[in-house]
Amino acid sequence: MKVMKFGGTSVGSAQRIQHVADLICRGSRNFVVLSAMSGTTNSLVEISDYLFNRNAEGARETIDRLSAKYRGVIAELYSTAEAREKAQQYADGVFDYIKTFTKKLFTQVESKIIIGQGELLSTHLMAFYLEEKGVAVQLLPALDFMKIDMQGEPDTEYIREKLTALLAKYPKAPLYLTQGFICRNTHDEIDNLQRGGSDYTASLIGAAVGAEEIQIWTDIDGMHNNDPRIVDHTAAVRHLHFEEAAELGYFGAKILHPTCIQPAKFAGIPVLLLNTMEPDAPGTLIDNVPETGTIKAIAAKDNITAIRIKSSRMLLAHGFLRKVFEIFESWQTSIDMICTSEVGVSMSIDNTRHLGEIVHDLKKYGTVGVDLDMCIICVVGDMDWENVGFESRAMEAMKDIPVRMISYGGSNYNISFLVRGEDKARALRSLSKCLFE
Repeated sequence: MKVMKFGGTSVGSAQRIQHVADLICRGSRNFVVLSAMSGTTNSLVEISDYLFNRNAEGARETIDRLSAKYRGVIAELYSTAEAREKAQQYADGVFDYIKTFTKKLFTQVESKIIIGQGELLSTHLMAFYLEEKGVAVQLLPALDFMKIDMQGEPDTEYIREKLTALLAKYPKAPLYLTQGFICRNTHDEIDNLQRGGSDYTASLIGAAVGAEEIQIWTDIDGMHNNDPRIVDHTAAVRHLHFEEAAELGYFGAKILHPTCIQPAKFAGIPVLLLNTMEPDAPGTLIDNVPETGTIKAIAAKDNITAIRIKSSRMLLAHGFLRKVFEIFESWQTSIDMICTSEVGVSMSIDNTRHLGEIVHDLKKYGTVGVDLDMCIICVVGDMDWENVGFESRAMEAMKDIPVRMISYGGSNYNISFLVRGEDKARALRSLSKCLFE
């Protein structure tokens, strides 16, 4: 069995839905995960914002606009009056349900219920379309098996148990269909998976059912070895180790969230990134098979802030770094890069919401400096320390660019440079020329 996930743009119109329907019917026994149609989740968030602010009129206007959009899609998607009526009846029921929240006390619980309607709409429209075309499909509601625990992490044992029971209930179904992103929490309320969204759903399902492959379909041709908006003649990367994909995902490759592939990695299930617009293209394969002696790609992460703390008390002292890290923990701010010396430590963060408070607390321990508008440039590949010369080639490419920090050795798969945001394009082009040309 293969798990196939399609994002919002892949099901963003009647034509796209029809195209995806053709793709999922190509093989046998596919388990399909759908996101909400592109633009739907943003509209549902807007409706929630109006309701939080007790603006029922604004909410109703947004609901009516979204309803009209779906009416147009339904009219174009189906060829028979019976199928159109069935789909329209379902969509009207969803929007009438959302309108009932304009008369209630509105909290985060109700907001998550509303935001989850997008995935329910897309999967039902797809199921109705497949039925109209005579394709046997079994819709398995994600809310019947996808659950998170008290910490907001997926309850993998629960997911596996419930999915196994559902598949045993419908053993002969050639095609399964479910929603991405949405789940239930420990209070049995509608919730969501947060990080990775529908990609995370696909990976969790793949691990739970022991899928032979997990396919992530988008309108982008896999991961590229550089940013095509900045560097000319970029190429799609055809193979990545899971660790390399995680590095690229974290440091700027928007196609895949690093968290979502963890279940697939641990289960040893390959993930294939494919392009819905070019379904016959090879895509990018991600698995646990290392490819030695190669540099795969370069990624960049913008809007980074560097914080430096210098203190003579750090020299030969124990516990100093613990005190520093506890400050970041207390303000719920994660650290990207870190470099230390005998009397100083530099760190980078991408969340400046509590920057003032962090700097204030750090001043208890030393002199603090802050550099804004920085950028992390990350070179990803087989960067094992025994591969002599890889780091020197990257250093050579950066010889004319001011570098604030360098991180190497924390992972076998990357070397990272912190530079000014204004030097980003120059750094990417220089690295690309030196490493790939």
